[in-house]
Amino acid sequence: MADGIRVKLDTIRELGFASILVTYAAIGSATDDNARIVFAGNDSDADVYITNDGVNNKWKLKANSFRLLDITCNKTPYAPLFFEKGTTFSAKRVSGAPTSGGVWIEITSAEGGR
Repeated sequence: MADGIRVKLDTIRELGFASILVTYAAIGSATDDNARIVFAGNDSDADVYITNDGVNNKWKLKANSFRLLDITCNKTPYAPLFFEKGTTFSAKRVSGAPTSGGVWIEITSAEGGR
């Protein structure tokens, strides 16, 4: 058996442009493990806000952009960082409605939540 922690890739969570409204809509389902790397992409033609609490604007993604969070790259063994299991990411438009594309979230976890 190899030393280390096995990577777990989650199914992509997506939200099409027609569902990006003035109120937050979930981008797929809640995470089923602790997320260590989060990629948020926006290939729509509108700016969007992303949140993990369904209420407060946390990240602004410009049209046709992305954000990559590798929140464990500088962790210590005693203070691991992660988005906890059960986190739901949501999106809403900043101003005008998008007419194409959508937003998506890609999650990388450590198998078993470690």
